Amino acid sequence: MKSLQELDKKHFIHPSSSIQQQQESGPKAIWDKGENIYLINKEGNQFIEAMSSLWNVNIGYGREELADASFNQMKKLAFSSSFSSFSNEPAILLAEKVASISPQTLNAVFFTSGGSESNDSAIKLARHYWRIQGKPEKRKIIARKRGYHGVSSASTSATGIPEFWDMAGRGDDEFIHAKAPFDITTAEAIQSFIDTIESVGAENIAAFIGEPIMGAGGVIIPEKEYIQQLREICTQYNILYIDDEIICGFGRTGKMFGIEQYDVIPDMITFAKGITSGYIPLGGVIVSDKIHEMLKEKSTGVMMHGFTYSGHPTSTAVGLKNIEIIEKENLVENSRNMGIILFDKLKNLQSSLKHVSNIRSKGLIGALELVKDTEANVRFSSDKKVASQVIESLFQRGVISRAVTYENTDIICFCPPLIINEEQLNDLMNRVYEAIDEVEQNLS
Repeated sequence: MKSLQELDKKHFIHPSSSIQQQQESGPKAIWDKGENIYLINKEGNQFIEAMSSLWNVNIGYGREELADASFNQMKKLAFSSSFSSFSNEPAILLAEKVASISPQTLNAVFFTSGGSESNDSAIKLARHYWRIQGKPEKRKIIARKRGYHGVSSASTSATGIPEFWDMAGRGDDEFIHAKAPFDITTAEAIQSFIDTIESVGAENIAAFIGEPIMGAGGVIIPEKEYIQQLREICTQYNILYIDDEIICGFGRTGKMFGIEQYDVIPDMITFAKGITSGYIPLGGVIVSDKIHEMLKEKSTGVMMHGFTYSGHPTSTAVGLKNIEIIEKENLVENSRNMGIILFDKLKNLQSSLKHVSNIRSKGLIGALELVKDTEANVRFSSDKKVASQVIESLFQRGVISRAVTYENTDIICFCPPLIINEEQLNDLMNRVYEAIDEVEQNLS
């Protein structure tokens, strides 16, 4: 173990981690095995993975079916390029499958390696869509504060969390952020969206990009009316609607796609994470028939966009098997049913703990906030690091969760694998109660 820790510090630059903390303390854990909803470290200690790792291990750990799908495809055709109109059977079949489970009128798929690439691709496709119609000025992108869309160039600029801009700055200044429906009313959020459009002119805007539920920003679950009005406004102003389903797709909210909770059909859907449950990198963009027809008609010559691993045979074979498992085991329904229990458990925490407030969930994605005064919704000062204390207390109890602390919030998020059962969910939430109770006693 000591050797692995030293090798980690010397050679492994971790993503989204404190480099200084890593050098001082080594890796937080070295995982050795995954089973069901659990991770097991090198010492043999078992943890409930209450975040599905990075919101993505939808079908849980240790699924031999996906290992077999990968192994069998690798034996036959591990990789081939999809450039220059070359193709392969798993990519074709997965594109057809994704189209079949998507909202109506979204029937063509462009594959990527992950979420950031998917959102970058959707943004480029939106700009290309307008360019081939003789409207190259329609380039600007409307996103929202607290929205998260990835860390590549355009997706970082679309992300509405300034901490992600601090590392290297924003790579694209043609992104404008409206207010999210967080700490303000739906009407105020809608007005901010309209004001943002009118401040730059709809004639200059290519698309709006938004998550149906804003995950990394703190699990912000909007009212149905809000999403429906966004769709109507985008149509009114001739702006494409890009639905970012990187977190919400493939059953997370109790529907196959999160946007289905709102009875809205976007112009594009971006996906990743749950398409393979994280077993192998894969993402993509689903485009509407309207966009696809325009591309077929006017996108002449070579479309100069693509990734080495677009349509990767092994990744797409795993994606096919993953969706088969989601459907065969009724995991979308399980997400919906367990989500009802999750919300009840969150309500119990709010009624029995002094500082728990603003609970919310949809399917198996949820959150609670820790506030100093629940009556007046007064937050703790950031130096208290209340959410971080709870996350550490949870870790000591064998639970991995995630804190969101942007803009002086203390939010604890939950996003367990869709296979979780009632007994496991009760166990998880009992540990959550104990962790928060311990922190509350320390605060008092």
